[in-house]
Amino acid sequence: MSGIKKIGVMTAGGDCPGLNAVIRAVVKTAIQEYGLEVVGIKHGYRGLYLGGDEFVPLCLHDVSGIISRGGTILYSSNKDNLFDYTYVDEHGRQQRGDVSDKGVENLEKAGIDAMVIIGGDGTLTSARDFSRKGVKIIGVPKTIDNDLSSTDTTFGFDTAVATATESIDRLRTTAESHSRIIVVEVMGRYAGFIAIASALAGGADAALIPEIPYDINKVAEAVKANRARGKNFALVVVAEGAKPKDGDIVISKIVENSPDPIRLGGIGEVIAGQLEHLAGLECRATILGHTQRGGTPTANDRILSTRYGAYAVELLMNGKFGNMVTLNGADLGYASLENVIGKNKAVEKDGYWVKAARAVHMCLGD
Repeated sequence: MSGIKKIGVMTAGGDCPGLNAVIRAVVKTAIQEYGLEVVGIKHGYRGLYLGGDEFVPLCLHDVSGIISRGGTILYSSNKDNLFDYTYVDEHGRQQRGDVSDKGVENLEKAGIDAMVIIGGDGTLTSARDFSRKGVKIIGVPKTIDNDLSSTDTTFGFDTAVATATESIDRLRTTAESHSRIIVVEVMGRYAGFIAIASALAGGADAALIPEIPYDINKVAEAVKANRARGKNFALVVVAEGAKPKDGDIVISKIVENSPDPIRLGGIGEVIAGQLEHLAGLECRATILGHTQRGGTPTANDRILSTRYGAYAVELLMNGKFGNMVTLNGADLGYASLENVIGKNKAVEKDGYWVKAARAVHMCLGD
């Protein structure tokens, strides 16, 4: 055992179904298995910098019943990197710089011996940097995009796919009733896991993903071929990071002072406009957006989140600091934060997702 008496837990980055289930598992395992104290740090790294009321004790009562709740009881922020942070100095002037020492100091003041940090690539990059400063950390991989390396699955992905699939099912009736093409834009950043999975589950006619640049004429041809066989509508699922051959991604806006300033979005409307012209059918676009990140997590995500949270505490107590919990097959393991940062996973062009899509003649735009 590592001599740990009190641990902290934090959620940072975008919200995600299953965050509360991880928090619950951390608290229950820490208290009931190891007799530890647990402190929740609110609002991610911003709370770590501010200290004080942002540090709240967590007991079993605090996590009772939260396994089914979306969001995070600790709140979150995706704009705060303490290694490059905008703050107000003692003279009231706005400054920007490395304030990570303040975060370490606040942990020491609170008597926190180690941390469980739950987040995606940006959050875990800071976790790695704090680990380099001597903070004892275990990371838990979180993203609906399923694009973190070293782990087969991230919690939140299953719920996002289920939400997208239900939406496709609902949109199918409108598409068929009005003889329309409906383009469904889903999240995923630069990876097409949500798009390809929900397109397969929802029986879409086409799926456009970042890993396979598309030719819009090929999509239009597929729609017209289906019409020739008597199908008077079409469903096209497009990942927000999809891009045409010899083209680029569609950016909705740039958020200044964010660790990840590029916000994707708008490709659905672009595709809809092009397909209406090329395929000769009325076309509508639906952007699912944050509906994929909210709401009740699926049973699979609750189970995975619980496994991740419990194992994170076990790793801390066994001194496996500076690592991220992983899932490979059915087995939990861990990988160094040094090795997983910045190595995002993508849909394999010859992997089982794509093979299944091609087997049922789903158009992938190539």
